[in-house]
Amino acid sequence: MPHEEVIALLKSLVRIPSLSGEEQNIAGFVERYVAQRGIEAGRMDNNVFFGLGDGEDVLLLNTHLDTVPPSERHPHGAFDACEADGCVYGRGSVDAKASVAAMTTALLSLAAEGFRPSGRVIVALTACEETGGEYNGLQALRPHLPPITAALVGEPTDLAPCIAQKGLLVLRVEAQGATAHAARAHLGKNAIEIAARDIRRAAEMTFEREDPFLGRPTVTVTTVTGGSARNVVPEHCAFTLDIRSTPAWTHRELIDRVRDTLESEVLVHSERIAPVATDPSERIAQACFRALPDAKPFGSPTASDWIFLADVPTVKIGPGSSALSHTPEERIPVAEARRAVDAYRSIIKAYFES
Repeated sequence: MPHEEVIALLKSLVRIPSLSGEEQNIAGFVERYVAQRGIEAGRMDNNVFFGLGDGEDVLLLNTHLDTVPPSERHPHGAFDACEADGCVYGRGSVDAKASVAAMTTALLSLAAEGFRPSGRVIVALTACEETGGEYNGLQALRPHLPPITAALVGEPTDLAPCIAQKGLLVLRVEAQGATAHAARAHLGKNAIEIAARDIRRAAEMTFEREDPFLGRPTVTVTTVTGGSARNVVPEHCAFTLDIRSTPAWTHRELIDRVRDTLESEVLVHSERIAPVATDPSERIAQACFRALPDAKPFGSPTASDWIFLADVPTVKIGPGSSALSHTPEERIPVAEARRAVDAYRSIIKAYFES
């Protein structure tokens, strides 16, 4: 039964548009769906949570209800939840409504079987994960939940346990020169030339400490702006550095390294998304390894709501391929969604049996 229920639930979820900030309809649907199956759900804003058991040992299963907007040229309607070629197509089918459906079905099926954990399992389905803005559903909801012992974050990982995740540090570099007429360029100081030297320095930066799952930090120049007229020596040029960080380096260390390397002024635009990692020996990691003995742990370059669970042992794991997220071809194999129910059920049992 759970295998059939998860596909029906997944299709229902995909058919409800739930762009970031517009999750009220899908949150209400999930609230009613869970209540109809005998589990009382809580609601805070457009964040829905429900659980099983009691006690201080709390395992959180979290994923998000929101999606990015539809792409152009979906092969089927973005919200039709069409099943074709053994897959369910549609916006959010992979990122992350397959995780929503599988986590929900796993908990409800365990409850129906009379399973009682030695602690408590909570499923939290939250809003505004995709935006990266000031409001984040998990961050807002967490103070209303009991203290969490360990967590699973549902994101597409092909059901492999992700135990490390890169962070994002965004720096704005501003080169200051002195203006002059281009015919007398020697009287000025060309900010674009200063920036060009710093761009080269940034591209050549190396980092000696390496994370076992994520490697070394990467530095990429993503924007450049400078100059005011064709015949004026530019007095200002700015560029952006996108730094994908790892747990082997703090953001403060990376900022200091960049400032020591460049001659221009370095300003911090964003350092909110810190890298996170869970030691493979942690109980939740070991539960994932026992439940999925053929799956290999890995490190992910993409961010998730794991950053709001950085203080507890967490594994990011969910059905589907991350490469399909946000694409017109977004789809989840039916067999993968069904397997995800089994995986979450097994992880929950393995965690509380350890």
